[in-house]
Amino acid sequence: MKRLVDRALGGMIALIFAIIVASIVWQVVSRYILQAPSTVTSEFARLMFMWLALIGGAYTFGQARHLAIDIVPMMLPSRLRQIVNVVVLALVAGFALLVMVRGGWSLTARTLATGQITPTLRLPMGYVYAAIPFSGAVILFYCGHFLQRLWRDPDDVLVGRSEPVDDSVDEVR
Repeated sequence: MKRLVDRALGGMIALIFAIIVASIVWQVVSRYILQAPSTVTSEFARLMFMWLALIGGAYTFGQARHLAIDIVPMMLPSRLRQIVNVVVLALVAGFALLVMVRGGWSLTARTLATGQITPTLRLPMGYVYAAIPFSGAVILFYCGHFLQRLWRDPDDVLVGRSEPVDDSVDEVR
């Protein structure tokens, strides 16, 4: 299941990035070559960048390639490192659940209810803010996956890892 989520997110990130690049290229072409600047490409690229940053952050967390202070866990014995991993994952999951999913969903719903729209594209801002609860849900999924791995193998190293997580063996099981 994790590999499916990884591939879906990777595809979304690549697509969003391609759309941003195309949007910026069109902005440059329309402004400097056609002498008729596009009015929507700048705003569209900004909105897509918000989605890219949030989904990219969730994806990076799922690959265990996020920024982490790992000097202390690397020095701990296996059992204590497992406890640290569980505490860190619980804190991340708590933040993702309360702030990103619950708070983000509330923000999205309120914004859609008030009818706030983007200035140029006239899109509902709630669609832009929907990236917050979506990314929070993905982070929760990855937290559950990592906790399951720790349950199966207490010696698994999630924090204090020198190489990224490789879940290719999950396909065999």
